[in-house]
Amino acid sequence: MAKKIAVVCANGCEEIEALTPVDVLRRLGQEVDIVGLSGQEITGSHQIKFKADRLLDASLLDYDMVVLPGGLPGADYLRDSELLGDLLKQRHQAGKWNAAMCAGPKALAKNGLLDDTDYTAYPEIDQEVANQVKEARFHDDQLVIVDQKQKVITSRGPATALAYAYQIAQVLGIETQSLEEGMLYTFLQAHIND
Repeated sequence: MAKKIAVVCANGCEEIEALTPVDVLRRLGQEVDIVGLSGQEITGSHQIKFKADRLLDASLLDYDMVVLPGGLPGADYLRDSELLGDLLKQRHQAGKWNAAMCAGPKALAKNGLLDDTDYTAYPEIDQEVANQVKEARFHDDQLVIVDQKQKVITSRGPATALAYAYQIAQVLGIETQSLEEGMLYTFLQAHIND
């Protein structure tokens, strides 16, 4: 049975961080919705326009995974949304998975989801996040961090979007090896330093 994943996007999001998980997870046969924070049409931080499949509402509680992209000012809009914050807290209390990358962890931090958590983020926002969390442990030496206890996945930035998308799938119990080979991700991993 397909897993349900919501990628919550605001105007000013980083397009590669929003759309890479959508692309990879749909290729893997999962049910993925682009959820608009405040409107159906989204304009990313590089002026790429795309449409949400649905708007943010309480149905966010029904997803197996919620994914937050970074990008500015999009990540700030996610951080400042009271509705999203309330839903993230409810998801966390229910033991559901949440993921954020780049500047996206700002929304997790503001709402207490990074307290006592191993996480990573874009280098320039780690101090802002650190000021809002209790006993969190920032890691700058890994592409993706999975905190099994807190059910949080975080990643660094645009270049780590594929690794992040595959890790999200793997955490949900989805086999990724065939797609990694088909998309030449394994080739990239083997030759990145050539």
